[in-house]
Amino acid sequence: MDEVFKALADPSRRRLLDSLNARNGQSLRELCAGLDMARQSVSKHLAVLEAASLVTTVRRGREKLHYLNAVPINAIAERWISRYDRERVRALADLKAALEREPMGDDPSNTPSDNPSFVYTTYIRTTPEKLWQALTDPAFTRRYWGVTFTSDWKAGSEMAWEQFGITLADPAQVVLESEPGRRLSYTWHTFTPEFAEACGLDGEVAAKVAGEPRSKVTFEIEPVGEMVRLTVVHDGFEPGSTVLEGVSGGWPAIVSSLKTLLETGETLPEPQEQSP
Repeated sequence: MDEVFKALADPSRRRLLDSLNARNGQSLRELCAGLDMARQSVSKHLAVLEAASLVTTVRRGREKLHYLNAVPINAIAERWISRYDRERVRALADLKAALEREPMGDDPSNTPSDNPSFVYTTYIRTTPEKLWQALTDPAFTRRYWGVTFTSDWKAGSEMAWEQFGITLADPAQVVLESEPGRRLSYTWHTFTPEFAEACGLDGEVAAKVAGEPRSKVTFEIEPVGEMVRLTVVHDGFEPGSTVLEGVSGGWPAIVSSLKTLLETGETLPEPQEQSP
């Protein structure tokens, strides 16, 4: 946590986090536009935030897009806010304000992204091979996610999704990339009326998600010493996506359950109805 607190101590770095909280997935050029700071200085601040895992990056063509990563913030909340009294919690109030502050004024950099995405990074004490198995083996996915996949996990192969006793299969629901122990990508399911009802969605919301284009999810696996860095990228959404809003709340819970299973080996409680 030392690196996290050092990173948050600088007001310019907090402003960068504010900017990403207002609009995630910005390039270096876009971030520089909102700060009275040289490009080189912004790059140095971003490097500090990346080292503290407060920011994670994804390459799109020639651009490197930056995303706010909530994992270290959650760790601070668990380690400090939940253990200390109100007066000590107030010492972290500026952190909460920085992360929850609404976009201000008519700054054009606060307009919605044309390519909205969800990006989440965490570190798991495991091996790339075991993490790959946990992402693809129904014996694992059923325990931490409540989902069962049927596929040979080869690029181009179809995959079936079973959850809530409902099987979702479609020729367009396929594995896009498959590099065992390194990278896995597949198209996301669409919502049938039956599945939407099982998820507890009302008619209006169900109609919205059913009308959205199919998105995709990518798992990037990178060994880091005795740990593995897992980055989940869920993209392909249209602006104002209702599905994006859902996955933004669902993925952190699912990845946390995955991490707990791999690090403790304990049988997890029956998963809640999580459908990101």
